[in-house]
Amino acid sequence: METRQYTILVVDDEENIRWLYREELEEEGYIIADAASGEAALEMIPELKPDLVVMDIKMPGTSGVDTLIKIKELDKDIPVILCSAYSDYKQDFSTWASAAYVVKSASLDELKKAIAEVLSQHYE
Repeated sequence: METRQYTILVVDDEENIRWLYREELEEEGYIIADAASGEAALEMIPELKPDLVVMDIKMPGTSGVDTLIKIKELDKDIPVILCSAYSDYKQDFSTWASAAYVVKSASLDELKKAIAEVLSQHYE
């Protein structure tokens, strides 16, 4: 039986974060696309149709939370994992529409675990 390859859209204004996520997540077998802003992500989603979006909260222009709301308007079934260096956003009501909330750290283990859990809940 063939295992499905999932497409993940990584949205972060920091190029080094996008590069790190791409490297680590491609090693896990995911197909990675990335965007440097919420606006760019919203333009990509209709054609890309990602299985999951991993997105920073604090970005110039449209914030991750505002982009999350717009993604849900485009396609309510796309799960979004919000990432932030700040754990206090976890209490923000507007982040509750996300499938998961991960605090950024040097290790991507927590993010990888969240991705695997969200994908298995949504697609298996």
